[in-house]
Amino acid sequence: MKKGIRVLALFGLAVIFTASAAFAAPQQLTMATGGTAGTYYPLGGAMSQIISDNSDGKVNITAQSTGASIENINLLAAGDVDLIIVQNDLSDYAAKGTEFFKDRKIGNLTAIARLYPETIHVVASKDSGIKTFADFKGKNISVGAPGSGNEANARQIFGIYGLKYEDFKPHYISYAETTDHFKDRLVDAFIYTTGAPNPSIQDISTLQDIVFIPIDGEMRDKLIENYPFFAKDVIPGGTYRGQDEPVETVAVQAILAARKELSEDVVYTITKALFSNLEAVGNAHHKGKSMKLSNALDGISVPVHPGAVKFYKEVGLMK
Repeated sequence: MKKGIRVLALFGLAVIFTASAAFAAPQQLTMATGGTAGTYYPLGGAMSQIISDNSDGKVNITAQSTGASIENINLLAAGDVDLIIVQNDLSDYAAKGTEFFKDRKIGNLTAIARLYPETIHVVASKDSGIKTFADFKGKNISVGAPGSGNEANARQIFGIYGLKYEDFKPHYISYAETTDHFKDRLVDAFIYTTGAPNPSIQDISTLQDIVFIPIDGEMRDKLIENYPFFAKDVIPGGTYRGQDEPVETVAVQAILAARKELSEDVVYTITKALFSNLEAVGNAHHKGKSMKLSNALDGISVPVHPGAVKFYKEVGLMK
């Protein structure tokens, strides 16, 4: 009889211990970021650590290096990762089944927050004589790697200005190749979708005189109306050598997104931990300084996760 009581007692303790352990264990999540040499990976690593440390033990996030936005969306769709950093224009294509996701809508992608702007830089060699988009005709222009988000942005912007690829000589090359081609005078101008300052443009500006083509006024308004994932932006004066005055332009946004299947409580915890610790994120990575609660929904055109909605309602950002 006593032996039976001991067995029951031990069994009871085991049950209590197991339930307690299950309650205390943080949910293990993976955040897909980008290449180790880019911005997404170190920023994602910093956010993952800070959110995990300030989640009251509810989540533990691991940052994973990837091929960035398009790969991240595919990983999320397959359920292989839980969180992603992604350009908001690409998330828009995925949710609507356009561009790279034509006839293949991604139904489980939801937004948490806008992180920072990825500014459109339209740069030309001073020697090329290019001062406006009309001057691109007949010139050699780098539009980005084939199938890239950069190339899609270039096509959208040129279209607003009434330009087709047939009007000039498009070069479908990467950022690294563009830098080399520009230095060797093989291209006259290029479009980059990138954070400012961009190291490659800084490098180019030290070797030759460059000019920045603005995107402003009525044409900018028309661009944003047609493609609402763009937002007004400015390259501050002095960002690059020889660029003393601010340049009006547009930007897409790097956003944090989540699998729709994640619970409301988990995403609420992530959102609250992120915005309660922005100073730490900014200290960990300079792009974190661009993150503000007031801008958290800027440029987001996909559904916001209910957990993030709950937080934004609490702080008065959503009704």
